[in-house]
Amino acid sequence: MSSAAARLCKERAAAGGLGSHGNAIRYLNQDYEALKQQCLQARVLFKDEKFPACPSTLGYKDLGPDFCKTQGITWKRPTELCTNPQFIVGGATRTDICQGNLGDCWLLAAMASLTLNPDVLYRVVPKAQSFQKDYAGIFHFQFWQYGEWVDVVVDDRLPTKNGKLFFVHSAERSEFWSALLEKAYAKLNGSYEALKGGFPIEAFEDFTGGISESYELKAAPSDLYQIIQKALRAGSLLSCSINKTDAAETEAVTSLKLVEGHSYSVTGAEEVNYRGQPEKLVRLRNPWGEVEWTGAWKDDAPEWNHIDRRQKEALHKQVNDGEFWMAFSDFQTHFTWLNICNLTPDTLTRSTVNKWDLTLFHGQWRRGSTAGGSRKHPETYWTNPQFKIRLDKPDDDHEGSVNEPCCTLLVGLMQKNRRKQKKMGEALLSIGYSLYRIPPELENNTDVHLNRDFFARNKPAARSDKYVKQREVSRRMKLPRGEYIIVPSTSEPDKNGEFCLRVFSEKQAKTRVIGDVVAAKPYEPHVDNEVIAEEFKTPFHKLSGEDCEVTAAELQTILNQLLAKRKDIKSDGFNINTCREMISLLDMNGTGSLGLVEVKTLWMKIQKYLAIYKKVDSDYSGTMDFHEMRNALSEAGFTLNDQVQQNIAVRYASSKLTINFDGFVACMIRLETLFNKCHQPKVFQLLDKDKSGVIQLSLAEWLCCTLI
Repeated sequence: MSSAAARLCKERAAAGGLGSHGNAIRYLNQDYEALKQQCLQARVLFKDEKFPACPSTLGYKDLGPDFCKTQGITWKRPTELCTNPQFIVGGATRTDICQGNLGDCWLLAAMASLTLNPDVLYRVVPKAQSFQKDYAGIFHFQFWQYGEWVDVVVDDRLPTKNGKLFFVHSAERSEFWSALLEKAYAKLNGSYEALKGGFPIEAFEDFTGGISESYELKAAPSDLYQIIQKALRAGSLLSCSINKTDAAETEAVTSLKLVEGHSYSVTGAEEVNYRGQPEKLVRLRNPWGEVEWTGAWKDDAPEWNHIDRRQKEALHKQVNDGEFWMAFSDFQTHFTWLNICNLTPDTLTRSTVNKWDLTLFHGQWRRGSTAGGSRKHPETYWTNPQFKIRLDKPDDDHEGSVNEPCCTLLVGLMQKNRRKQKKMGEALLSIGYSLYRIPPELENNTDVHLNRDFFARNKPAARSDKYVKQREVSRRMKLPRGEYIIVPSTSEPDKNGEFCLRVFSEKQAKTRVIGDVVAAKPYEPHVDNEVIAEEFKTPFHKLSGEDCEVTAAELQTILNQLLAKRKDIKSDGFNINTCREMISLLDMNGTGSLGLVEVKTLWMKIQKYLAIYKKVDSDYSGTMDFHEMRNALSEAGFTLNDQVQQNIAVRYASSKLTINFDGFVACMIRLETLFNKCHQPKVFQLLDKDKSGVIQLSLAEWLCCTLI
């Protein structure tokens, strides 16, 4: 299946609900329930042939077959490692996650945080999995991947060395949920080695479908406390940490009983009246379940005796459970980082929370067509994908003037599938995005891709902090009401990649892809048979014969003779396939040949294309930079979306991203043929009986349409 067809099928499936958490996509088309029942009926244990117990599953370089670290590894099932294996023992806790011989501590940190929220945990780790009841050696887990939930099946053959698990394991040696979860995540990313190196936020997003933002507390915005309160009301997951002061010391405890190099959960934010003055408080939880803050507002602190009695009863609990309150000012002083994972409506389980509104776009950067690079490359920047968002409703507690109230946005740009591509030598791209406010005169009139002139005249209204090599860049921003264009890009042009762009807004926003219009109004010359020049008639009559018609081969001879006389263009002449396409465009009688007037019409079209080509070829090189193809297409009367532009680049651009005149004309003729009112659109209109804009075709009907 072509990429375009596959993309269309995927979009239709998503529209039907496939990919939501309640209807997860079966990864690699493996159905957990069906496979389990097959194994139970056959009385065999499942063996996953799509992620087999072999060296390639471990890795490709440091964990490759020839590396000493992998020597002696054997694959064993939990039933071979202990007498009474359990999936989960006494509930999932952070002590279930002990790092093995793999540099994936970022993943394990996220797994540990996951255990603090059972609602989210059991969406990733489905319940009712066991080594006792209906055991068949098969387990499954669910992960969020770029806007979709996928269900990943694994067998329980795990890599071991000297009788012990080689990678993650539980402190309780008979417990295996964490090892199986790590294996499922490795399968999703291609191998265990693909998991080396990363940030906990990446895994946390894959566990929740949320979008993360990080704040360095020393440089935090002035409204951070309000951001925390809003995030908690919206059901977001918050964590904080303190940088280690001694690299040799792991999780050192400070004099005030805070732990360095350790993640805390932020579970509350309340403002109290303390001695007649407002005091902002935050509530934190140490996942150890003990070791609590001993400063102001600790469990038995005297500060609690100087606030309203009802507030004290609601907030103050003297229990050594790892949870405690502290002043927000102390929080900013003692902690280094705050991370917020904002959950999507699909992930949240509570109906009472104040949910974000989410818009998700998918796009591609393709060399030669839509990979324009950053603003440092103005000649190509404008060719990047563009997305429009309209903000009409300000926040309930908006900032800004009465005449220009503000709307809160959280925009995240995420590049796709880069871990899977590590074994091919592909690294993360350096990515970022900018937002531009659309001037009032262009509002409601930006369906066409904005051009280079627009970006030369306008500066960004907001943007990501900088271009970075991370899976996702995100930023919270406040913008006045109006229309905006979001331009995601790589730092350098001509870098291939796929991405998803997520826009979270406090109020519903109107969005659309810019340049998604497909239309055509090509040049239609008028030919007067009486005034056709002799220099044109002579070669035609010489080759046409008695029927006064020329075939593709004869047309090729005529056109190439005419081109040879032109001194202002370099051309090797048209090939036979292009000449057949020309006949297909103008042959109204179905004879497979053209008459004199039709050939003259064709030649006038070619001259029009020549004028466009020379106009775009500003450096007089004789070839056209393919990034300028969008302008040339517009001059020729074609409005095409990014997907069509990408396909044209693949078909007609050279390896150096240029197109010669012959290729340009071949492309124009092909497009005219496809758009010609006597061809595809007419067929479409005839088959679209209910005028819905959607038709269904059998294979035979599709072939007939495309072969016209």
